[in-house]
Amino acid sequence: MNMLELWRYRELLFFLVWKNVKVRYKQTALGASWALIQPFTTMVVFSVIFGHLAGLHADYGSPYPLFVFAGLLPWTFFSTALTQSSASIVGNSNLVTKVYFPRLIIPLSTTAVPVVDFLLGLVVFFGLFAWYGIWPHWHAIFIPALLGIAFLAALGISLFLSALNVRYRDVQFFVPFLAQLWLYVTPVIYPINLIPQSWRWLLAINPMAGVVDGFRWSVLGKGLPDFQLYGISFGVAVAFAVGGLMYFRRFEQSFADVI
Repeated sequence: MNMLELWRYRELLFFLVWKNVKVRYKQTALGASWALIQPFTTMVVFSVIFGHLAGLHADYGSPYPLFVFAGLLPWTFFSTALTQSSASIVGNSNLVTKVYFPRLIIPLSTTAVPVVDFLLGLVVFFGLFAWYGIWPHWHAIFIPALLGIAFLAALGISLFLSALNVRYRDVQFFVPFLAQLWLYVTPVIYPINLIPQSWRWLLAINPMAGVVDGFRWSVLGKGLPDFQLYGISFGVAVAFAVGGLMYFRRFEQSFADVI
């Protein structure tokens, strides 16, 4: 498989993305509103527990609900993409076993679908800004670049896990547990300056640490950008994408036989 072959099947890629978007909230009473309700409800819970009870709002210059939501938006995209894409090959087993096409299209299309939820979440986020009577910072123009880093990281890890899930179905139980743990090692509910300087190199290995901190800087405009952290996050995301692609291509020919 090469990029030229992937380009030849671009219509299938667009079709799968559109199909997944349509069926995501099909036969639900609230429909796409779930993309707004879930991050907003999580923000409220985190604000009450960590903002009011734990007092983390005192360590940051913006309203804590804005601080949390700025972390939840990219994190929700990443965790949703990771959870759904890791099961995408097995979930489309009828397609894999009957028709030939680049198998990469399946996890790629599944990773792209949460972008729609992310854009809907931005609507709620801008509504919060209006509630507090402030405007997003002009640094918000960097949001697409930060979302791209999160997309690369999610896709790379999903390629590895989706291929592994074909052989070992334990992956479907492991991924939600992984996402839950990953949340707490990512500065979503706490500012990155709470981490001692001597330990930040370890935090930088987590690509979502740079994405979350960069997203906050871009929309809230607080503090100085940590370009070293963002650069490491981008490098790790690229490494995940390359490593996941290599592992995926190594086993994709056997998917139809094993699945």
